Amino acid sequence: MEFCDLKRQYAAYQSELDAAIRSVVQSATFINGDEIRLLEEELAGYLEVKHALACGSGTDALLLSLLALGLCPGDEVICPAFSFIAPASMVALCGGKPVFAEVSPVDFNLDVSRIEEKITSKTRGIIAVSLFGQCAGLDEINLLAAKHGLWVIEDGAQSFGAAISGRKSCGMTDVATTSFFPAKPLGCYGDGGAVFTDNDELAATVRQLRAHGQEKRYHHRRIGINGRMDTLQAAILRVKLRHFDEELKVRQQAAGWYTSLLKGFVETPVVAAGKTSSWAQYTIRSKNRDELKVALAEKNIPSTVHYPLPLPRQEAFAKDVQPGEQFPVSGELCKTVLSLPMHGMITEEEVRKVAGVIVETVGKV
Repeated sequence: MEFCDLKRQYAAYQSELDAAIRSVVQSATFINGDEIRLLEEELAGYLEVKHALACGSGTDALLLSLLALGLCPGDEVICPAFSFIAPASMVALCGGKPVFAEVSPVDFNLDVSRIEEKITSKTRGIIAVSLFGQCAGLDEINLLAAKHGLWVIEDGAQSFGAAISGRKSCGMTDVATTSFFPAKPLGCYGDGGAVFTDNDELAATVRQLRAHGQEKRYHHRRIGINGRMDTLQAAILRVKLRHFDEELKVRQQAAGWYTSLLKGFVETPVVAAGKTSSWAQYTIRSKNRDELKVALAEKNIPSTVHYPLPLPRQEAFAKDVQPGEQFPVSGELCKTVLSLPMHGMITEEEVRKVAGVIVETVGKV
């Protein structure tokens, strides 16, 4: 069994994918080909935002956004304590200070009630990571940010396709980012990402920054990076985007199967009222997490711990954490979470196999 079965997905769309790849290879326009522009138009249309800007990775998308927003050395940005490292690390890379806030034990996203206590005169913004497929509390975070004159970035690397009251992830904040890493809900065949915004000036700045700060060829208005997406990845994503909503339905159905089969044996994910999840991961909680992981591996079923250590406890951020500062929810999540196989091609039989091992193991421990 695969954690994310990309081979099965390729087989399903093989003729379309092969044709898209062949077209790019035959054109030999591997950088800045027409597929980039077309993908950006289709992504913007899908999310109903003004600007979609394809780039080299989800991490590039975060870096480009922070640079475009003018983050300066010493500026503080509030980030979740339980998350992948990229948002906080890009703040630090820009010379800023990631200030960690606790997360909710229910949806694992930023605990909105714990954000305001972290705001200081140096705070410039909030990065709200929408974890495991479900949007953070973006409406509440936007209101809090407006109150204090802060910007908000949604890191939608795991939530592309999710929604709040019909409004799609990556379309509800000043700027948003996503990742097209192969295992994401919408993934390419390498690294890829995008920045989304309704702000014309911000979009123009990101376009320049991702191409070494060029205003036009060899005329550099600002210092930038090589943050472009290659044309092959755009062509692949355009094919997958056509099938994306159908895959989301499969993920939703699979999540329902998991929840029905596992409820009462482990803590299953909770999706808040008015929200939908893209189910980038189906992540359970159990005090017997380590035993479950071993039992699944013995049946050749992969599982993953997202994440084993809170960000404030990472050595890289040692200087950014106050002495004695505690993050009990994040620490407990790191001890108990386990992500199970989930993808847009998973079958009920596979879900039942995974759940069966978990139920049997919980009954023994």
